[in-house]
Amino acid sequence: MSTVLLEIRDHVAWITLNRPEALNAINAAMRAALPEAIRTAEADPDVRVLVLRGAGERAFCAGADIKEFAPVPSPAEYRQSRRNGAWIRAFDEARKPILASIRGICLGGGLEIALACDIRLAAEDARLGLPESGLGILTGVGGSQRLPRLVGLGWALDMMLTGEPLPATRAREIGLVTRVVPVAELEAVTATLAAQLAARPPTALAFAKEAARAAMDLPLREGLRLEGDLLTLLMNTEDRLEAAQAFREKRPPHFTGR
Repeated sequence: MSTVLLEIRDHVAWITLNRPEALNAINAAMRAALPEAIRTAEADPDVRVLVLRGAGERAFCAGADIKEFAPVPSPAEYRQSRRNGAWIRAFDEARKPILASIRGICLGGGLEIALACDIRLAAEDARLGLPESGLGILTGVGGSQRLPRLVGLGWALDMMLTGEPLPATRAREIGLVTRVVPVAELEAVTATLAAQLAARPPTALAFAKEAARAAMDLPLREGLRLEGDLLTLLMNTEDRLEAAQAFREKRPPHFTGR
């Protein structure tokens, strides 16, 4: 059985971490399959939005599978093996919006996956944390870098040093997730948001994502230049003209991504 499932319907790619018996813990097979699923969805012209979720009712993802932990032969060899961490780059390379639909446990590498997504929704039973320090290690696929950028240094250090998971409501208060909904409504709310995004101009969404993500790294002057360049490109798209025409004709627009 595949560790990652991909289902495409109504312009949305539903990507499911599929190891419910192990709380969807990340093993070698999943590290290989997940970026493949993302790139497949990215390459499909029918897909406009990606949704990442966990199979079962207990967890989004419990982090790395500790059963696969092995003694480190040497620091040099371990650092070379860390090239395997490149699998998370598929998230950064994706131009289409990626939603994380989180319920239950979301710890360690699982939270790092959620942090690499663009928008995070959580069910009321979600628990989000980075417990690595208690195991004598550090986050391995970007958690120590993405979390401070998202919630600020204070909360990032609180989570990383104590290792204590946050309930969904607290995660929303600090900006770690943007929406918290009852467990029974998570799938429907996620599907509604995905459909809302899928109905919008795809290139405009991709450029908005590019500009906002660049703002985390670029000086303001360079960021403003990038924003202006992207806006200039959008002004010549068919979707921009369609949006204006639909507004004048008082009808819903139909966007093609051109």
